[in-house]
Amino acid sequence: MSSHPVAATVASLMPRAKEELAELVAFRSVADFDQFPRSESEGAARWIADALTAEGFQDVALLDTPDGTQSVYGHLPGPEGAKTVLLYAHYDVQPPLDEAGWTTPPFELTERDGRWYGRGAADCKGGVIMHLLALRALKADGGVPVHVKVIVEGSEEQGTGGLERYAEEHPELLEADAVVIGDAGNFRAGLPTVTSTLRGMTLVRVRIDTLEGNLHSGQFGGAAPDALAALVRVLDSLRAEDGSTTVDGLTDDTAWDGLQYDEEQFRKDAKVLDGVRLIGSGTVADRIWARPAVTVLGIDCPPVVGATPSVQASARALISLRVPPGVDAAGATKLLQAHLEAHTPWGARVSIEQIGQGQAFRADTTSPAYRAMADAMAVAYPGQEMQYAGQGGSIPLCNTLATLYSQAEILLIGLSEPEAQIHAVNESVSPDELERLSVAEALFLRAYASGAS
Repeated sequence: MSSHPVAATVASLMPRAKEELAELVAFRSVADFDQFPRSESEGAARWIADALTAEGFQDVALLDTPDGTQSVYGHLPGPEGAKTVLLYAHYDVQPPLDEAGWTTPPFELTERDGRWYGRGAADCKGGVIMHLLALRALKADGGVPVHVKVIVEGSEEQGTGGLERYAEEHPELLEADAVVIGDAGNFRAGLPTVTSTLRGMTLVRVRIDTLEGNLHSGQFGGAAPDALAALVRVLDSLRAEDGSTTVDGLTDDTAWDGLQYDEEQFRKDAKVLDGVRLIGSGTVADRIWARPAVTVLGIDCPPVVGATPSVQASARALISLRVPPGVDAAGATKLLQAHLEAHTPWGARVSIEQIGQGQAFRADTTSPAYRAMADAMAVAYPGQEMQYAGQGGSIPLCNTLATLYSQAEILLIGLSEPEAQIHAVNESVSPDELERLSVAEALFLRAYASGAS
C-alpha cells in the first residue's frame, strides 16, 4: 500500500468501514418485492441517507423512482467554481440463491481467509462504503476539492429502469462534469483497472401455449403438441453447435482489441468443471466483452418432484440477451422477438413480453478524467499501471447519463474482481481492494480538481 497521507487515513478508517458494511449487508435489499420485504430495501436506503447526512451532505433525499423503488441522493458542496463529480453505487442486491450453499449466512458479513463474505459485499454495497471512505479521507486531509453528488440506486439488479426514467424527468439533478460508477471491478485483484465498455442488455419473457389444458401423456402423447417441448426447441435455436449465440440478423463476429483474458484463467475464475468445454468462438475477451450472449435465466414448468404424466399445455422462459457496444439494444430486442416467433414450432401460440432493456456503453478513455484516474491508481497500486478492460454486464444508467450529459466524463471502477463471485453464492469483497480503490478515488478527486483549475 502507498505511504501517501490519504492512504494512511483510509487505512485507519477500515475498521469502521467493516462495521458499516456489515450493517448495510444485513439488509435483505433485493428489489423483487414478491420475494423480499419492501421494508428491507427501504431500511437500506434510510441507512445510506443517514450516512450522507452525517457526512455533511445537503439536499439528502429518498427519490421515489417510477419502478416503485427508492434511490438515495445527496449533494456535498465544494469550493466555489470547482468541478462537480457524481459518485454512483447501488444498494439493491441479487437474491442469495441457495442459502444452504453459503458457507456463512448471506446477509451476515463474515471474515474468512482474508475476505469479507456477504451478499452485496462487492456488488455494490461495498461501492457505497468506497465512496464514503474516499470522501472521509479527503475531509481529513485538507477537504474535498470538488462539488460531489452521490446517487445510490435501489433497483439496478432488476433492470427495471427506475433511476434512468427519474433522471430523464429531472435532468438537472445528476448533472456533473465527471461520473465515477463504483459498480465495476479490477480485471484481477491487485491490478488497477477501469472498465471502458459495457454490454447492453434486453430481458424478455416468452410464453408458449398449445392446449386448453394439460393432457394425460399416455392417452394423448405423441400427437398432442407439447408446449414444454416447443419451448425447448425455441431455446435451442438461440445457440449454434459450439454454443455461440445465434439470433437471426444479429452479428456475432466482433473482436476485442484490448486487454486479453487467458482461457485457462477464465476456466479457473468461472469454475468450469474438468472436461467441460467453453462455448463460443474467438478469444475469451471477444466472447464476453465484444459479442452478443444469450442466457436462459429461468423456465416455468413442472418440477421433477411431484411431476405427473402430462402433456404440458403451457410453458414460459425468461431470456437475457447481452449486446456489445455498437449494437442498439432496442434493435436487438426486435431481432430476438422475431427470432423467437420464427422458431416456434407446430403453429404453437407464442407471446413475448419485454421486462427490461439497457444500451451498451463505450467510454472516451482519452479524457482528462482518465488521466487523473491513471495518476491516482499509480499511487494506490504502487508499481502497477492502470489497465482498460471490458465488462460483460450491463449498467443501463451509464448510457442514460452519457445521453443526458454529453460532455460528462464517465469512469467505471469497483470491487467486483473475479474472486468476488458476484451474483453467486459466497460473494465476497477483498478489504485490500476496498482500501486501495478508496485511496484511488480520493486521489482521483484531488487530481481531477487540480487538473481542471
